[in-house]
Amino acid sequence: MLKVRLPLGACARSWKSVRMASCGMARRNPLENKVALVTASTDGIGFAIARRLAQDGAHVVVSSRKQQNVDRAVAALQGEGLSVSGTVCHVGKAEDRERLVATLWEDQARQESIKAAMQIKRIGKPEDCAGIVSFLCSEDASYITGETVVVAGGTLSHL
Repeated sequence: MLKVRLPLGACARSWKSVRMASCGMARRNPLENKVALVTASTDGIGFAIARRLAQDGAHVVVSSRKQQNVDRAVAALQGEGLSVSGTVCHVGKAEDRERLVATLWEDQARQESIKAAMQIKRIGKPEDCAGIVSFLCSEDASYITGETVVVAGGTLSHL
């Protein structure tokens, strides 16, 4: 039987790396020296993703169909000390997005019914998507290809 012995120092360093990564202390600015262009990023999920990417060190370019939205988002993120610029960009049909937004979780009774049916304690927030997007943009995810990551609070997904 072949026994493989690792030096104690190597094991300790490996464990420390795993422990640090699992508690979010692995690296500061994992997206340093990267530029992220985030479309539809002046509100909701897009804004949360833009904020997280900038917090993780990327220079972020936010975009929206309206200059006033771009200006507001840029001012808010720069006010947090983040590296952000913005541009006006129409990336789809406004009526399609409006129809989608009109269905999100505005009715409180409907929200409670959905939470009960899905057996969850809360409805997801835009920030719930931001962390995984930042991770997938980082070098930490450089060997991940062709995966589907479901951010759904444990509910089943039918992709």
